[in-house]
Amino acid sequence: MVFLTGATGYMGRRLAAELVRRGRPVTALVRQGSESRAPQGCAVSIGDALDASTYRERVPKGCAFVHLVGVAHPSPAKAAEFQAIDLESIRAAVEAARFAQVRHFVYVSVAHPAPVMRAYIAVRTEGEALIRSAGLSATILRPWYVLGPGHWWPAMLLPAYWIMERIPGTRESARRLGLVTLRQMIAALAGAVDSPCDGVRVREVPEIRQPGAG
Repeated sequence: MVFLTGATGYMGRRLAAELVRRGRPVTALVRQGSESRAPQGCAVSIGDALDASTYRERVPKGCAFVHLVGVAHPSPAKAAEFQAIDLESIRAAVEAARFAQVRHFVYVSVAHPAPVMRAYIAVRTEGEALIRSAGLSATILRPWYVLGPGHWWPAMLLPAYWIMERIPGTRESARRLGLVTLRQMIAALAGAVDSPCDGVRVREVPEIRQPGAG
C-alpha cells in the first residue's frame, strides 16, 4: 500500500495514476474541502499536511509513504514559503511515518551543491537530515529541474548542457544539475515504491534518468 502526500499536485496526480495502473492501492492525503481533487482510483484521507496529528493514525501500518508536498515553482523569492510549507510538511510526514512504522519513505529533495536556490536547497537538505535521524528506510531523489507541462523554459539550456557534459572541468556539475523529464521522474518515483530498500539510498539525476529507476 502507498500513502501519498501532495497527491493533487504537479507530480502527485501523475504518480498516483501510475501507481494505480501498476495495481498499487493508494491513499491520498487531501485537505478538507479538496476531496473532489483527489486522483481517480485513490482512497482519500482528510488531513493537514503541516500537522501530523491530523492524519498520522490513518497512515497504513508498514506502507510505503511518498512525500510530495512543496511550494510550486520554487524561486529565490520564496524562502519564507520553503520554511513554512516544505520544511513543516516534511517534519509532519516524518513524524507520521514513524508513528505508522512505514516500510519505506520516498522523498523528493534537490540536487546540491549548486550556486543558486540556497534557501530551497537548505530546506530540502534539512528534510533529508530529518529522515536519517528518524531512522527511516528511505529513497531520496535529487532532481534539479523537472521538465513538463508548464515547466519547459529550461529546455533552451539543453545545448549548453550538452557542451558542459563533454568538458572535463564541468562534466560532473552538468550531470548532477541536469534536467529530467516529468516522465522520468514519475518512473523513478514508482520504481522506488516497487523496490524498497533498507537504510537510505540517494538517487541523483543520472540515476533518475534510468528507465524504471528504483
